[in-house]
Amino acid sequence: MSNIFRTLLADEAGFVVSAELVLIATIVVIGLIVGLSEVQHAVVSELNDVANSVGSLNQGYMYTGFSSHKQDGRLKSAFSGSSFHDGVDACDNNSDIACDAPMMECMGYGNND
Repeated sequence: MSNIFRTLLADEAGFVVSAELVLIATIVVIGLIVGLSEVQHAVVSELNDVANSVGSLNQGYMYTGFSSHKQDGRLKSAFSGSSFHDGVDACDNNSDIACDAPMMECMGYGNND
């Protein structure tokens, strides 16, 4: 029994493989976190562009009416036109959500100490 115990203590083959796997797994996880953070930032930037493009769409329209008269000058039929002017809203093209200024972690909101 003592001989088997000494053999197990001297055997380090499994330890080296385990340590290497832990190191590789740690590096992979750190790389994934950084990569996913960059993907998140890129997606937010693109969605910000989409929001700006939707906000800059002009939804105003106008169409003219028409009328038709009989030969004796009386009105036969008429259709009036319409128009709508799309004004600029307060929140159009104001969606900078990816480029906030950095803020110190120790400062709270409204606390300038």
